[in-house]
Amino acid sequence: MEPYVSADQQPGRFVVACVQMEPHVGAARENVERACMLIESAARNGAALVVLPELANSGYVFESREEAYALSQPLPDGEAARAFDALARQFGIHIVSGVAERAGEKLYNSALLTGPAGPLGVYRKLHLWNEEKRFFEPGDLGVPVFATPLGRIAMAICYDAWFPETFRLAAMQGADLVCVPTNWVPMPSQPDDRPAMATTLAMAAAHSNGLAIACADRVGTERGQPFLGQSLIVGGDGWPIAGPASADREEILYGTIDVARTRAGRTLNPRNHVLLDRRVDLYDAMLGTKTARGPA
Repeated sequence: MEPYVSADQQPGRFVVACVQMEPHVGAARENVERACMLIESAARNGAALVVLPELANSGYVFESREEAYALSQPLPDGEAARAFDALARQFGIHIVSGVAERAGEKLYNSALLTGPAGPLGVYRKLHLWNEEKRFFEPGDLGVPVFATPLGRIAMAICYDAWFPETFRLAAMQGADLVCVPTNWVPMPSQPDDRPAMATTLAMAAAHSNGLAIACADRVGTERGQPFLGQSLIVGGDGWPIAGPASADREEILYGTIDVARTRAGRTLNPRNHVLLDRRVDLYDAMLGTKTARGPA
């Protein structure tokens, strides 16, 4: 199948802001209040879309599943979701927030997309990293793509970026931008003088799929676990629009996404298109998934 492009969606330009902040495990109310303050600052500085880090409401390093469960909340009806919904409506913006989601007895490391008219959808992290497997179920919603006035938006979370299938499934459903709430940690053999491996992966995924990627990381050390910062916004050509941000400071990174340019850039030259050149006679266009999700 060919990538979906909505006939009634006129591509444009908008500012995305990646909020690099330091949540604290257990301090759910304070984390949400801090996130709301930073979202408001980004909105007042012109951001139409704001991306928060992974598990921005709860913190990351849980001691037990019981602690994770106590810090989780239902989506889209939990306290953090309601707070972000109010800001999205107040400022007429879209927000992607990393939230610990409770669904009955199950827990998911999730991201919520909220717009000016309310919540648009949820993404649940597909690939769980290390101790996350003690607390969360692997995501069961696939890689949904949501039609918005800004363009078509998908989400991924942290370790999902190590799997090229995540971005390819988004691209095949016509995504213009993938928002990535993340909590990057040092990787084995990471040289001290090189950027985080995740920044290289984001650039490669953007280039090979012809879509923009906005990564909002956290900073600080939590229960002995350091985080890398270096939030990054990458254009559809694979080159950074903004960042990497600092490794150790809270800050807001801004970048302008040009949807028309992103879509046009998939044509690399008169004979090559980064998506249409796929050899679908030899491999499955949708990587074995049964159906592609249509417009949300």
